[in-house]
Amino acid sequence: MPDSVGFCPSCGLEIHPVERVQGNVGVLPVRLGGALAYFLIPSAVFLAIEPYKSNRFVRFHALQSIGFLLAGLLIGATLWLVGSVLGLIPVLALLFVFMLVGLALFVIWLVLMVKALQGEMLKLPLIGELAER
Repeated sequence: MPDSVGFCPSCGLEIHPVERVQGNVGVLPVRLGGALAYFLIPSAVFLAIEPYKSNRFVRFHALQSIGFLLAGLLIGATLWLVGSVLGLIPVLALLFVFMLVGLALFVIWLVLMVKALQGEMLKLPLIGELAER
């Protein structure tokens, strides 16, 4: 379907073309800067150093990355606390839940990085809203 179409012919929903960023920020392409922001050390560096902290795209992905890391740590700590308090859950079942949650978080992290490399700003429900402000 061409980008000029405003509505889906089958369902009638409005179609918005995807905005993709272009250009460079500092010595890096903007897209690469956004993807590198999903690693902890570069995200902290990007939030501290000009011109990266001034670039809306890189700053958004750096803040979303840190928020996603904190949410992952909170989820892990909650699972550990629930598992240790209950104590009735067999160790293998708890390990299986940890592995499933870890795999899900890893897949979300990869998707966020790929979307940043494609030049898109994929917002996570709560974290993305906070990062955008």
